[in-house]
Amino acid sequence: MSPDALIIGAGIVGAACAAELAALGMRVEVLDAQRIGGGATSAGMGHIVVMNDSPAEFALSHYSRELWLQLAPQLRSRDAFTRCGTLWIAEDDEEWQAARAMHAAFGAQGVAAELLDAAALRECEPAVAQSMAGGLRIVHDSIVYAPTAAEWLLTQSPHAANIRVRLGAPVSSLGAGGVMLADGERVGAGHVIVANGLGAAQLLPSLPLQPKKGHLLITDRYPGLIRHQLLELGYIKSAHHAAGTSVAFNAQPRPTGQLLLGSSRQFDTTDPAVEMPVLAQMLQRAARYLPALPTLNAIRAWTGFRAASPDGLPLIGPAGDFAPAHVSAHASADAARIWLAVGHEGLGVTTALATAKLLAAQIVASAAPIPCEPYLPVRFAEQVTHD
Repeated sequence: MSPDALIIGAGIVGAACAAELAALGMRVEVLDAQRIGGGATSAGMGHIVVMNDSPAEFALSHYSRELWLQLAPQLRSRDAFTRCGTLWIAEDDEEWQAARAMHAAFGAQGVAAELLDAAALRECEPAVAQSMAGGLRIVHDSIVYAPTAAEWLLTQSPHAANIRVRLGAPVSSLGAGGVMLADGERVGAGHVIVANGLGAAQLLPSLPLQPKKGHLLITDRYPGLIRHQLLELGYIKSAHHAAGTSVAFNAQPRPTGQLLLGSSRQFDTTDPAVEMPVLAQMLQRAARYLPALPTLNAIRAWTGFRAASPDGLPLIGPAGDFAPAHVSAHASADAARIWLAVGHEGLGVTTALATAKLLAAQIVASAAPIPCEPYLPVRFAEQVTHD
C-alpha cells in the first residue's frame, strides 16, 4: 500500500516532518540515500538559537525553539539536549551598543535575555578574554545532538508506528504521485516532501540553493571551561556574507566536557576536504575570545555544506514551478503534491520542528501556527526556468 506521504531525506528536517505527519494519522515513508541524521545534520553543531536578523527569521526560530523546549523532556540522555543558553560576546563598545539594542528587541518580543557588563561577563565565563566589553545572554537557547534526535523522531516519537524508514534508497527522479529510485523501483505516495538539503538540487535543478561550506573542530575533554554556547556579535554579519570566505568565533560546551568550535563559511568550493588555512584562520579568531584555546588538544576536524537560499530563509511549501516540467504539465493538483522543506542554511536543527508544523498545516489545509508566507517557495518563482 502506498504511503500517504513520502519524505526524501532522513536528516533532522525530514525526520521532524515525518513525525508531524505521522501524528496527524498519515502513513509516512522516509527514503534516504545513506543513513538517518547524515548530511548537514551530522556535520553541524546542533545549536537551538533564536535569531532576529529579520522578522521572518525571528518568528520561525523563536517558535521552533519553544517546540524544542516542549519536546525536550521526552528525549533520551543520548540526544544530549542541554539548555545551556547562548552568550553573545561584545568585543568593543560598538558591539556592546549592538548587544544593548539586541537586548531591547528581544525583550519587546518576550525572549528572556540578560545584559552582562565586562565584570559580569568575566564572572559568568572566566575563560573568555578579559578585554571583552560585555555580552548578551539568551537564557533558553539550547543544544541537541541532532543525528540521534532525528533517529528518535523517526523511531521513538509517539506516532513512530506510522513511519517506515528505508535507508540506502537514493531517489533518482520525481513524478506526479511518486518517485523513482536509482534501482528503477517506483514508489507512489499521496504527497512527496523533498527534505534532503543540497541533494534537492539534483532532483529539482531550478531550486535557488547554494552550498555554504563550513569547518568544525572538537577538542579533548575540558569540563567546565565554558558553560554557554559562545558567539561573537560579529557572527551575524559573517553568517550572511554572500561571497568568499569568512570566519567567526563560535564555541559550544558539549555534555561530554569537550569543546565544539566553529565557524567558517565558503561559497567557492564543493570540496569536502578540511582546508588547513581556513581552519587556522577560524582557530586564530577563536583564540581572541578564548585565550586558553591554543593550549587545548584537538581531536578531530571536519566539514559540512549548508543549503543556503538567496534570502537566508528556508523554502517550506508547494514545489509549484520548481517541480519537473513533466510533473507541472499534469493537473495542478498533481504538481501541488510535491512539497519542499529545504534551504535552512545553518538553522536546520533550530527550525526543524517549526518547519514540520508549517508544512503539515499546508498539506492538510489547516491554520498555520505562524504565517507561512515568508517561507513559501513561490517567492522565487520568477527565477525558475525549465529545460
